[in-house]
Order: sequence, then structure tokens, then C-alpha cells
Amino acid sequence: ASAAAAAAPREVAFPVREPVQPRVRTPIPGPQSDAQRQALAKHAPVGAIRYFIDFERSIGNYVVDADGNEVLDMYAHIASLPVGYNHPAMLRALSDRANIGLMAHRPALGNNPPVGWDRRVEATLMRVAPRGLDQATTMACGACANEHAMKAVFIAAANARRGGRGISDDEKASCLANQAPGSPGFKILSFDGAFHGRTSACLSLTRTKWIHKLDFPTFDWPACRFPKLKYPLEDFVQENAAEEAACLAEVAEALDRDGDIVGVIVEPMQAEGGDNHASADFFQKLRALTKTRDVSLIVDEVQTGCGSSGTFWAHEAWNLEHPPDVVTFSKKMQIAGFYTAKALTPELPYRIFNTWMGDPAKLIQLEVVIKCIEEDNLLSVVKSAGATLVDGLKALQNKYPHVLANARGIGTLVAVDFDTAERRDAVTRELLQNGVDIGGCGSTTMRARPGLYFTSAHAKIFLDKLGEALDKLK
Repeated sequence: ASAAAAAAPREVAFPVREPVQPRVRTPIPGPQSDAQRQALAKHAPVGAIRYFIDFERSIGNYVVDADGNEVLDMYAHIASLPVGYNHPAMLRALSDRANIGLMAHRPALGNNPPVGWDRRVEATLMRVAPRGLDQATTMACGACANEHAMKAVFIAAANARRGGRGISDDEKASCLANQAPGSPGFKILSFDGAFHGRTSACLSLTRTKWIHKLDFPTFDWPACRFPKLKYPLEDFVQENAAEEAACLAEVAEALDRDGDIVGVIVEPMQAEGGDNHASADFFQKLRALTKTRDVSLIVDEVQTGCGSSGTFWAHEAWNLEHPPDVVTFSKKMQIAGFYTAKALTPELPYRIFNTWMGDPAKLIQLEVVIKCIEEDNLLSVVKSAGATLVDGLKALQNKYPHVLANARGIGTLVAVDFDTAERRDAVTRELLQNGVDIGGCGSTTMRARPGLYFTSAHAKIFLDKLGEALDKLK
């Protein structure tokens, strides 16, 4: 990060003029947000609502709330806003008469896709497909993507065990009673601190906060430790290598002990779990472990995909000899789903299926996002802004060594740990009242999740505001 920051920051101007600085008129949430929240509470749950957004007035990296506050948005709808608010190219695409028919009808894509769907898929999902994966299955959300990706792995494992024979009548009948052999005891191995979604199977993989899982039945599937690295990395090379080796040994032992583990799922960076990282060497060795045992590797890029890491897919930075078997996506991609090689495509229709299979209108948005990334060289912007963030957080960390620690990140997926959750939350609230919206994860971590037009200039505004908040609350 330091070397990248030493070079001139890579800046790009949002196509429409943004505010120069945050401007706060009222407390956030203000009276208008509070009134709308109370009105909505008559008909819907509102406990998680933070404030209401005026989408027409929001622009670029700045969100405008119902009370007219102009806020630098580093929360970005939980990392799902790729090119900011009201990008002219996005508005043009969504108002193009050629696209209106696609937006006016939400088809059952698995049965009756629109004319030209093949060309749209080729121009978008295939244009950015991970190396070695030429099949894309679309879905509606990240949890759906992970849930159905597991089904693809299970189908492939079952077919391998059948050894070429057909599906038996016993399998067909027993699966309807949730019994073997039709309902096998297959398992997916995940990691402590993982978050993969809130559907039933995904919750069996999710190991972050109790609020996500309490009262819900789950599968008793195995988990291994994810590395807990020490920072700065250059000062703990041997210790971190030993930590990663110990975690890999757990994985190897689990796979060798239980032949029903047919897949391993991992995030390139554990996001909800606390922005936990591992080295490229760890992931290379994890891939080798799965490959030599014919166990499928699912890489969950729901939060890291589409450029935020500084490469389009975060796992690109691992330089794997063999690509993952499955890569899942959502959030900044606008549409969800998963990529596989042909070998993991079900041989029968309707095995991985639902009514909508995603939303074709979202590919209109994805096409704009891809063009913006390419034409404005946004991956370089992300790397530069990320370096500015990390270096600035390290400087604040040196100033407040008893409050901040472990500044880290890839691209603009940047985080820092606080000494306590209470202080982290207090600083986050203070930042919002001063015009910067940023979130937390893990137990004490503050994390940045801005859009792709977030530059070093925006990073400096945040760092100044964070310094002021720390001065006030120290």
C-alpha cells in the first residue's frame, strides 16, 4: 500500500459535479427520516433502518438523506453501489427505449428468456468471467447464489459416486422423505468467522454473530479456523506463516477424516466476520488440498467481486494454478449468481431453478458498470484510494496506539480495529453526524465499502473527519 501511495494518486472525476465536502444540516437521522420511519412502522419492520435517502438529489459518492444532509457514502448500501449515485451512463441506459421492454417485464428466465439474452450474457457476465469458468447461473441475491452453488457441488458429487449409472427409483423415492440414499449426508466445510448468507444451508456455513442464526435449524457441518494474522505483516512473517499452516492442517485433517465433505467454501476476505485476511500462499495451498482430494472449492466473491479489491475478482491476486470450481457473486455486480466450469452444470433441467433466476434488467446495469471500470480505469483508482486509506489509518494508528490497530486492506476494502466495540460505535456515530457514513464488522472493526469512483481525495476527507472524531472522543 505504501509504495502505491508514494506515486501520484490516481484520480478520476465523477461525470457530474459532486459536493466538495459533506454538509450536515440536521442530526442524522433527522426529523424527515424519523417521520417516515414512524409511518412505515405501521406496516413493516423498521428496526434496521438508518435514514431515508433522496435518490434524486444524491450524486456520485455523496448520499443525500430525507433532511437534505449531504454525506460521503462509504457504506454504499452494504458494498453494493458500484458507480455511485446518478451516474449519467446508468441513467441513460435505464431510460433507453431499447431497454424499456426488458425493465417492464420480469420473465421466468429459465423458461422464457428475452430475445437477445445470449448476447447480453456474453457482453456482461462472460466478459468478466473468472479464468477457467465459462458457465454462469444467475440468481436474485448472494445467499441464493451460495445456496444454489452448493447444490451444483452436491449434484456433481452424487453423480461421481453413481459411477455413470442412472438415478435409481430408491433415490427418487427416499429423497421425498428426506432420507438416504436420495438425501445423502454431504457436507460443505466453512471457516470460523465466515458469513455466506441467511438461507438455511448458508446459515449452516455462517459463523459470525448469533443474531444471524438464533432459533433457526441448521445442518451440523464442519468448520476450521481461519487465520488470525498479526500486523504489520512484515513484522510477523514467521508467526503468520505458522498460523496459516496450522489452519491448513485442520482442513486437511477434516477432509481426510470425513469423506462426505464434498466442498469447501471460503471468502477471499472474511467481510462480516471482521475483514479477516489470509495470504495468497494460504489460498494456493487450500486449493491444492481440495484439488488433490476431488473436493470442490467455492470462492464466495459476493462482497469482494466487481473491482473493490483492485482486481475484478479478489481471487485473481492468488495466482492459482487451478481455478476455483465455483465463484459466487452479487452486490456490486447488481445481479447474483455463480460461475462454474461445464463439469458442474447439472445434466437435467429444473435441478437448479426458481421462477425468476435473477432479473434481466440488472444486466443493463452491469453492462454500464463494466464499461465504467474499463473506460475510466477504475481498478487503478481503487488501488490508489485504498493505499491512501491504509496509509492514513496507519498514521492515525500511530497517533492513537491505544485506540486503533491493524490497519489493513485490499483495494478500498480497508479496515482498522478499535480497542472496544463501544468506542468503534461511538466514533462511527460521530462520523455520521459530521457527514461520513461508514460501517462496522466483526467485534471491534470499522470497515470501508465505498463505490468504485471513490478517490484519494475522498479518502482524505474521511481521514480528516476520523481524526476529528478521535480527538473529540479520546
